[in-house]
Amino acid sequence: MSSSPSSTVDVLREALAYVDSWLDYRLWKLHTPGAQVAVWFDGTMQFSRAYGVSNLDTGEPLTTSHLFRIASHSKTFTATAIMQLVETGKLRLDDTAGSWISELAEAGSPLAQSTVRELVSHSAGAIRDGVDSTFWSHHRPFPNEEELLELSIREGAVRQPEATFKYTNIGFSLLGLIIGKAAGSTYHAYTKTAIVEKLGLRNTGPDLDEARLSDYAGGHSGLTSWTARQIIPHVDTHAMAAATGFYSTAEDMVTFASAHFFGDNRLLSDRSKYEMQRPVWTGQSPEAPKDGYGYGTTVHDYDGHRMVGHAGGYPGHITRTMWDPDEGLAISVLTNAVDGPAEELAAGVLKILDKAREVSPKLPLSSGLVNSAAITPPAAPEKEIDLGIFCGRFAALWGVADVFVLGGKLFASSPVEPSPMIQPYELAVIDENTLRIMGGSPYGAVGELFRYERDADGKVMSLFTGGMKTWPIEDYRARDRVL
Repeated sequence: MSSSPSSTVDVLREALAYVDSWLDYRLWKLHTPGAQVAVWFDGTMQFSRAYGVSNLDTGEPLTTSHLFRIASHSKTFTATAIMQLVETGKLRLDDTAGSWISELAEAGSPLAQSTVRELVSHSAGAIRDGVDSTFWSHHRPFPNEEELLELSIREGAVRQPEATFKYTNIGFSLLGLIIGKAAGSTYHAYTKTAIVEKLGLRNTGPDLDEARLSDYAGGHSGLTSWTARQIIPHVDTHAMAAATGFYSTAEDMVTFASAHFFGDNRLLSDRSKYEMQRPVWTGQSPEAPKDGYGYGTTVHDYDGHRMVGHAGGYPGHITRTMWDPDEGLAISVLTNAVDGPAEELAAGVLKILDKAREVSPKLPLSSGLVNSAAITPPAAPEKEIDLGIFCGRFAALWGVADVFVLGGKLFASSPVEPSPMIQPYELAVIDENTLRIMGGSPYGAVGELFRYERDADGKVMSLFTGGMKTWPIEDYRARDRVL
C-alpha cells in the first residue's frame, strides 16, 4: 500500500484533497452561489480555492482574488489597532470614550463614561445598531460621523456597563473615531498603514473601494424569505467601518490571522494577543456567547479544539475566519449569499484536519474513532497499491458516499450531513478492487466488502458498498433515471 505520511504537516496536507472534494459537494448541495476558502499552517498558505460563481446574473466564475465584504471581521482589525495604540502609549484601555469624543461628554451621554476596554469587549451596554437600523437592508445609507454621534447621544446606552455581554456595532464604530484621534489621523488611514500595508494585504481595506467595484464578488439574497436569489449592491458603511466596513479575500484573511499566532510580532506582542484572545465574557453569563468573546474576537470550542476568530454578516456576504494561535493553523471561508454556510464549512474543514491527525498511525489514535476490534484486518496485499485508485464520490438512490484518504488510511463517509466526520469508517485493502468495511454504524454493512467494477483502462464503472450498487456521481447524474 502507499506509504503513510511522515509528519503532522504531511497528514494535514494529504487531508486537503478531501477538504477540496467535500467543499465542492457541500456548496452544490446547499445551493450557495460561491465561496472562497483558504487554509494556513506550517508557516504558509497551504490551500486556496474558489467555488461556484461570483454573480448568478452574469455567471462569472468566482476566483480567489474576488473581494468580499467581511463585515464584523472589521472588529478584529479594530481591536488590533486598539492594542497597537495601547502598546505605543497613545491610548489606554481604561480611557473613557468621552475623553476622546468630546461630543459625548458635552451632551452627557452615558456612553461618555464607557471605557475603551468596555467598548472593545461589548461590555459597555451600548445599543447594537440604533432604533432604525434599516441600513442593513439598504433602505437608507449607513450613518456618517455626525449621525453616529447623534445616535450615540440620543439612544446609545441600553444596558448598564459591565452588567452583561451586549453586542454592539455602535460601540465599535465609536472605537473607530477614538483610533483616528489617538493616531492623529483617521481610522481608515491608520488601519491601512499599521495593519493592511504592514502585512502586505493587497486585497484588503477598511471600506468599499469605488475604484475596484468590478473586483467585488456579487452579493446575493437568501432562499429563506424569497424564492430566487437577487443581487445585492455594495455600499459604503461610512462611520460604521470600524464595526463592519472591511473587505478582503480568504487568502488575505488567513495571512491576517497568522499575525495573531503566538510568537509572531508583526502586529502585536504576545502579551497583547493574549489579552485580545482571552474571553472576557463566557457562557457562564446567560446572555454571553457559550465559549467566550475577548477583544474583537470570538472563542469557540470545536470538540476540544479551541479556535479564535470572528464571523461577518454583510448584506449579500456571510464570512468566517478562525485560528489556533498556538498551533499556527488558520481557516477562512467567505460566501456570497445572506444564507451562506460559512460557519458550517469552516467547522467542517477543521474537523477533517483534526480527524486526519487523529487517525494517523504516526499520531495517537482516539478510541472513539472506529470500533474495528471485532474485525480481523485482511492480510496486507503482496504488492503496494496506490490508495488513490479507490477514492471518489459515488451516488445512488439512497444517497452519496465518499471514499478518501486520511492519515495514510482509507475511509468512507457521506458528504450529505453538515459535518463530514460524524461517523467515518475505515476501509482495509484486500486487492485492487476490494476493500473490507472495518467499522461504522451497526445498522450498516460492517465487516462486508466494497467491490469496485472497472473497465479495461482501470476506470471505476460502479461500486458495491456492501450490497448496494453505486456509480461515480457524474455518471449517476447523467443517467436517464435515478434508480
